[in-house]
Amino acid sequence: MSSGMGKVVCVTGASGYIASWLVKLLLHRGYTVRATVRDTADPKRTLHLQALDGAKDRLHLFKASLLEEGSFDAAVAGCDCVFHTASPFYHNVKDPKAELLDPAVNGTLNVLRSCKKASIKRVIITSSMAAVAYNGKPRTPDVVVDETWFSSAEVCEKNEQWYVLSKTLAEEAAWKFANDNGFEIVTINPAMVIGPLLQPTLNTSVEAILKFINGSSST
Repeated sequence: MSSGMGKVVCVTGASGYIASWLVKLLLHRGYTVRATVRDTADPKRTLHLQALDGAKDRLHLFKASLLEEGSFDAAVAGCDCVFHTASPFYHNVKDPKAELLDPAVNGTLNVLRSCKKASIKRVIITSSMAAVAYNGKPRTPDVVVDETWFSSAEVCEKNEQWYVLSKTLAEEAAWKFANDNGFEIVTINPAMVIGPLLQPTLNTSVEAILKFINGSSST
């Protein structure tokens, strides 16, 4: 297991399901973690992080908003690497632009701008298989899906797949920023992620499984 002793990393959206586990793993490996949350005074977002092994000495919480440019500056300053996981995930929205598209796209760019100012060497972005799979192309066993695949914005808009569109546009914006600025990023594209919860609230993926269990959803 590699050691993170002496290294400082930032995790955005740290109160979320994936990010909480990421913080736990990074602390376990010896990293000092700067974790951003929307509200550092909200115990539902912070107490489970502060209770992690190593958190007392090596976890630092920062308040940051995806839509506020510069709000990530303090959190990423001096970091060796940034893990950007913060992005809204809702199935039912009334205003897709305000609730999903703007936070995903502009939030990603705001984080990358802060990283550029701080001369961060690498940014790892949690994207989604949603940004890859919805393009109308066949997905038969002989088809190879590679880094050139992106979901189609036109297909997403036509089918009103707003979350899929938000992840697609956010990843496209991230790669454009990286290419325009000589910036190194890595994107990962997981599908549904489930497992034990660290945070006290249900995330969207686990909630979907719960609905199957309690019978409130059948599809």
